[in-house]
Amino acid sequence: MNARTAINEKMNLDQFPPQFRLDVMTQNDVPDVGRVERLCFPNPWPASAYRRELQNPSQNYYVVLRLRPSTALMNGSSTRESDVDHGDPKRPLPRRSLLPLQLGKRHPDPDVTHGQLVGFAGMWMAFDEAHVTTIGVDPAFRGHGLGELLFLSMVDEAMARGALWLTLEVRVSNLQAQALYRKYGFTVHGTRKRYYSDNGEDALIMWSRALTDADVRAEIENRRDELARRLGSQIEFNRVSPFAISVSRLNAPSAPLEQS
Repeated sequence: MNARTAINEKMNLDQFPPQFRLDVMTQNDVPDVGRVERLCFPNPWPASAYRRELQNPSQNYYVVLRLRPSTALMNGSSTRESDVDHGDPKRPLPRRSLLPLQLGKRHPDPDVTHGQLVGFAGMWMAFDEAHVTTIGVDPAFRGHGLGELLFLSMVDEAMARGALWLTLEVRVSNLQAQALYRKYGFTVHGTRKRYYSDNGEDALIMWSRALTDADVRAEIENRRDELARRLGSQIEFNRVSPFAISVSRLNAPSAPLEQS
């Protein structure tokens, strides 16, 4: 059985599984991100926070996960608004001027033109550290590895930008998210007391191992290949996709032996 067959056999989202696409978040995505986030978190970020973050792509990186347009149309593109829980950090976001909100302008239905948005993730860069700030998946699409897909896209970008470490906060009650992070080698290094303002819940502070270590990168590639076998056929290949290299390598024919 080749890798492509294995990928297809392990997909079970539906008889006709939807196809997803990862894109870098833009200002036009902010309303849909807010719609999904309100179903993910009790205290979602205001739209102005995302608009500020998107003005500084050298420091911040945000992505969205959406159904491809043909799939959104086929499924009726209903409004369905996370595997992984961050959101609501108490410390204020960096103060930056806001972009014009362009209120009153009419735009095409984003579900039709771009495909229904079903997830998002983001991180900050600070010197040699990357900080995952949020990951959210539409509840209607949970349980299929999409949260891990978004998290892996953050890991990839952190390494691409030269980060030595990756850190994040997670609710002490969010055992599912903690298990995902431990799967990628994260460990707990402290607690932020009453970090979440909606219920005063504590946050665990988790850190990766050094992202430059060869064994850490090898383990990330192992996890990537596992997820590719589960989910790879569902993700459109582009420069944001964590599988653009992995699945291509898995399905590439063996190189012919050189004659001596």
